[in-house]
Amino acid sequence: MPRTVTVGLDGSPESLAAADWAAREAKLRRLPLKLVNVWEPAPTPIAQAPLLGPETRQQWSDHIPREAAGELRAAHPGVDVLVEQVTGRPAEVLTDAAKDAEPLVLGSRGLSGMGGFVVGSVGLAVVAHAERPVVLVRAEGDTSGTDSGVPAPRPVVLGLDTTAPDDTLIGFAFEAAVLRGASLRVVHGWNEPPYIAYGMPPDLELNAQIGAGEAAAVSEVLRPWRQKFPTVDVVEDSLSGKAANHLVEASAEASLVVVGRRIRRSALGVHIGPVTHAVLHHATAPVAVVPHD
Repeated sequence: MPRTVTVGLDGSPESLAAADWAAREAKLRRLPLKLVNVWEPAPTPIAQAPLLGPETRQQWSDHIPREAAGELRAAHPGVDVLVEQVTGRPAEVLTDAAKDAEPLVLGSRGLSGMGGFVVGSVGLAVVAHAERPVVLVRAEGDTSGTDSGVPAPRPVVLGLDTTAPDDTLIGFAFEAAVLRGASLRVVHGWNEPPYIAYGMPPDLELNAQIGAGEAAAVSEVLRPWRQKFPTVDVVEDSLSGKAANHLVEASAEASLVVVGRRIRRSALGVHIGPVTHAVLHHATAPVAVVPHD
């Protein structure tokens, strides 16, 4: 099937913000935008409108994507907007929709009074099961910076694990930077030896040696990618401390944060990973989760 930038749309402010971001992404990628609206036969909206029958609820659900599609076509001329309505469980339908998405985009609610996401059960389930990239977009804040007309695009931020670098993850981040005409900031976190646990003062010379080695490892991983994408301005940040904290901090100046999720096909089930989980809930920029082997 042809690739599309796909967004899950339920009419909420979060999903509408995601749809606007997805339209900008579709324009950059020169792909159609598909709005996927999931209608559950189960009486999910009854708590809000207990007197509505199933036919009335479905008519209300049908109205959402039609209205959104019209607004998106007007706001983003030239983007081919498609609408698909599916009956089923949202997490299952959207995970299936991700197979043909490049990427799948979902909305997340910002935390009141502070930066971050409230990632609902549907969003987490899709991120954990999808085998294509999924982008989480907040309703609050500036989610622009993906349009090629922006004079000074904010950097794309990539979280890099030098012990297990993955081509799919790194390639996605470089391509995102190229699409935006943006720089790529690569963030790597490493831990100092546990001096405090043993009551010892920090060994500054040893820390410097470890830091130099970690920075060299980052450069070595990125060397072939710099050659493959010579037009991308790459900034390497190898920092002591928790990678999640550094990525959340970097998200304040980013157009997109790119993190990975290892695909695990085992009886133990799926696993998002602690760094990705923390970034999903606390980053202030859109977050792309790229699954990889």
